[in-house]
Amino acid sequence: MSFIQYLVSGLSLGAIYALIALGYTMVYGIAKMLNFAHGDIIMVGGFTAFTAISSAWCPVWLSVIISIVVCTVLGVVIEKIAYKPLRNAPPLAVLITAIGVSYFLQNAALLIFGSDSKNFPSVVKNAPPFMLVYENSGVKFFTSPVDTADKLLLTISMETFVSIVVSLVIMAALTFFINKTKAGKAMLAVSEDKGAAQLMGINVNATISLTFAIGSSLAAVAGVLMCSSYPLLNPYTGSMPGIKAFVAAVFGGIGSIPGAMIGGILLGVIEQISKAYISSQLSDAIVFMVLIIVLIFKPTGILGKKINEKV
Repeated sequence: MSFIQYLVSGLSLGAIYALIALGYTMVYGIAKMLNFAHGDIIMVGGFTAFTAISSAWCPVWLSVIISIVVCTVLGVVIEKIAYKPLRNAPPLAVLITAIGVSYFLQNAALLIFGSDSKNFPSVVKNAPPFMLVYENSGVKFFTSPVDTADKLLLTISMETFVSIVVSLVIMAALTFFINKTKAGKAMLAVSEDKGAAQLMGINVNATISLTFAIGSSLAAVAGVLMCSSYPLLNPYTGSMPGIKAFVAAVFGGIGSIPGAMIGGILLGVIEQISKAYISSQLSDAIVFMVLIIVLIFKPTGILGKKINEKV
């Protein structure tokens, strides 16, 4: 049963990685750039929610909405100020700018909130019951409705359950948005050819800004879920999860929304199983080893497609 418990924990962590990876893969797929400041937007979302929850007047659900709004606006502002002027610049210039934005957000958080870690409260701790059988420690599944004390199979915390469900719902909604709405089809057109899309009347700048807005809102949700499950919050909270989510995006096939989801889930499971059965100190090394193996044997990722460019 321990293996199943570790597997469920990995699914929860992977769901958070998947949400972050969706932001990476959308920005890369449409704007053809890697926004390495994306992980720090997670941190901003966590601090925004923490500040709001700490206020006596703000309920948990409102703090989550405030966090999403702040991160969405921040993502659009970053795109307008830092990335839009470099639309036709070499990729290296954009990459250096992204790293600069990342350090700026980290140091701004250090000045505002200090370097001490904050204890982030669970956003689902006092949630009303939404399943037939559950206790305060989590949802419980039993072999029989009676005499459950000796027949406990699995315990799933509310944070774990909510993380998995929210990630699946968001991926389904995002897939529908991209494939069925006018704005989503405009994103697909821009990802294929910016020049041709502009000739067809699509506002390329507005489409890229919308992409950053959606990606940053997903980062806010991921930040709240991650800080709720792993409740220590500091200015560097988003750095390593952001890098691992990038690994997940490459693993699944960067530019592919289902690929980002699959990559995130698999990476979370690999990390948790590695911590349990190999070494907690080597788990991060194993995660990055997975990236190396994928790049060697399948550079495009699980669902990525090889594109032949004509010259």
